[in-house]
Amino acid sequence: MTRTVKCALIQTGCPDASGEIEAVKEAMISKQIPMIERAAYGGSNIVCLQELFYSPYFPAGEDLRWLEVAESVPGETTARMGDLAKRLGIVLIVPIAETAGGKCFNTAVVMGTDGAVKGKYRKVHLPDLVGFREKFYFEPGDMGYPVFETEFARLGIYVCYDRHFPEGARALGLKGAEIVFNPSATIEGLSRHLWDIEQRGHAVANGYFVGALNRVGREKPWESGKFYGSSYFCDPAGKVLAKGSDSGDDIVVADLDLSMIESVRDLWHFYEGRRPETYGDLVKPPQ
Repeated sequence: MTRTVKCALIQTGCPDASGEIEAVKEAMISKQIPMIERAAYGGSNIVCLQELFYSPYFPAGEDLRWLEVAESVPGETTARMGDLAKRLGIVLIVPIAETAGGKCFNTAVVMGTDGAVKGKYRKVHLPDLVGFREKFYFEPGDMGYPVFETEFARLGIYVCYDRHFPEGARALGLKGAEIVFNPSATIEGLSRHLWDIEQRGHAVANGYFVGALNRVGREKPWESGKFYGSSYFCDPAGKVLAKGSDSGDDIVVADLDLSMIESVRDLWHFYEGRRPETYGDLVKPPQ
């Protein structure tokens, strides 16, 4: 039996972050609300926003004042996005900077159609590269790899740099994820050649759909590089179903036939063929 879910990815840019932080934050939120509404009015059931959706990608540099955007969960922004999700009847994935227990996390929050927080994922793998100083701001995620039972599908979330690590992607599949969303902020020249490979590889290896979402454009004052957009959905066979612009704001929409998951897994038997007793070295330090 066909079981189709329409999903959307909202990619956008933050061309000027030189103003007051609260003003920049409000501008980013206000910019994306009409895009979320357009996706919902077009029939989307699940909508995913980009990494740190309400701010520029501030880990491009080291300036602790940007931690002013961090919020608790539940908090002001999740309440606002929850009201929007409830009004539109959608599941909304909201990536923010989360403050909790004196620590800050790079977090994605799942809002249900009732407007309530269904759960959250804290980014586990943090980059510490030129232009990506996340360890300066954030602690590694401490909640593992949860799968969220929503009104439309079982969702997993893997944020940006996480996608370079196959272990968590497999964990999400083993826990029953049907769609894994990867909200990101990645630039030309660093990992562009990997963008079309890694998420499709995770989809094939684990037999689920992937929604890969990237920011777009250049962000001042950092000028660390160009975010190249190109957000896309791919199916469990690795086929790209829809792809966004590499140079402008976009709403990427695809109909995902979740019944395909069972047929692909029945064909390849990747889960049945696993040999966990041979994988002990995977949790040991490299030699």
